[in-house]
Amino acid sequence: MFMTNYADMYEILRKEKFSETLQLLPKGFVEEVALYFSDRKNQEGSDGDLFQDSIIKAKKQLENSISIFRELLLRRKKKILNLVFIAAETGIMKRDYENMLPAEREIFDKFVKAFEEGDKQINKLLSGKKEAEEKFRLVMFNQDVEEFVDHGGKVIGPYTAGELANIDKSVADILVSGGKAGFVEENV
Repeated sequence: MFMTNYADMYEILRKEKFSETLQLLPKGFVEEVALYFSDRKNQEGSDGDLFQDSIIKAKKQLENSISIFRELLLRRKKKILNLVFIAAETGIMKRDYENMLPAEREIFDKFVKAFEEGDKQINKLLSGKKEAEEKFRLVMFNQDVEEFVDHGGKVIGPYTAGELANIDKSVADILVSGGKAGFVEENV
């Protein structure tokens, strides 16, 4: 297993800084960093003279190590965001994917999905589908409904239980809230 120390963390940061690609971190890196931080905190808190050189050095090394780790994570986040942009535009997601930590992969996948959903929404708006989607909803009637007049003065119905109808969204909302119909999910 990999054992982390200040010099190792500095070297990992240096490699991440000067490489365009996401660097592969040693297995168990984050856990080792947590142990290192814990060890440094314990050294700092040990009984002894507060001005003892070893305690001062341990405290300073802990502060520097935390700064290095934060900078490393920040640089990796920037690279991951860049990879998300590339994946969203090209559909290619494999570059540096194997070098990501499990948490980074999860974030990457969620961002790619969010960008894809955003692109779909924009495409719907551009094609005018969003407006039509909001005007009408597909419902299935739970019970028989006599003909009635909608908000526009148009007579609609009658409907029988089990019948499907694509009706004005505001009317559909009233029928569903009254228990007379249920929305049919169109994405099924």
